[in-house]
Amino acid sequence: MDQAISCLGQAGCAKLIDFNPLRVNNVDLPAGAQFVIANSCVEANKAATNHFNTRVAECRIAAQILAKSQGLDWRKIKKPFDFQKASNSSFKELIEITQSVLHEQPYSIEEVCRILEATQQELILNSLNQNTANLKEFQLYKRVMHVFCEAQRVYDFRDACKLESCTAFEVMGKLMNQSHESCKDLYDCSCPELDELTKICRESGAYGSRLTGAGWGGCTVSLIPNDKLESFLDSIKERYYEKNDRLKNLFIESAFPTKPSDGISIVLS
Repeated sequence: MDQAISCLGQAGCAKLIDFNPLRVNNVDLPAGAQFVIANSCVEANKAATNHFNTRVAECRIAAQILAKSQGLDWRKIKKPFDFQKASNSSFKELIEITQSVLHEQPYSIEEVCRILEATQQELILNSLNQNTANLKEFQLYKRVMHVFCEAQRVYDFRDACKLESCTAFEVMGKLMNQSHESCKDLYDCSCPELDELTKICRESGAYGSRLTGAGWGGCTVSLIPNDKLESFLDSIKERYYEKNDRLKNLFIESAFPTKPSDGISIVLS
């Protein structure tokens, strides 16, 4: 996705990017507000944790159990998208299937094997890898529910951009807030600093605020009315960045407005 938007970015509009196959559509943003990036200044040490690999495994196993519940060959399912394609389901239908099939409590490896009618060795072969083969418990409902709901929110956000500006911003902000809560509660990829910063952003005038990127640190993105930009930046500076000298020194490079811009281009001299 990062590579796609870096190449295909266009000034003045967002991009709806679909994959398998790659398809790109323009999404015109309503006038009257802008996005502001604010860095939590927390760095996630990706090499020191197994968070990413664990989420991949949990989503794969969840999709495989859902596939089996629908009479599909679960061994052919490697990610939620595979299940969506095999079942020919909309995201709303996928959410309903998930709610009816999976329970919210964690699954033990024994329960997963029993549902899939597989041995632990088969599960390791078809669902895990060397980084996740030692996992004994899986949060299946939460992870795949986040994936399906987040995908639906993308299309809801696109549709909201077609509304009258005031209504559009309210809906867009609500979707951004829902996204952050889902990242925090279902996918568990937020952190206390991101939760604090998004809360401050909302209380400082943002229609909505959410983490952006992989999570466990990094940046937030907020939707701000144009006439509140200055007061918004002053507020988050005082409430978040002036807590200590390190954050105070990082403010200038950590919080700034942004807008859709052109992607890469060839410059001929």
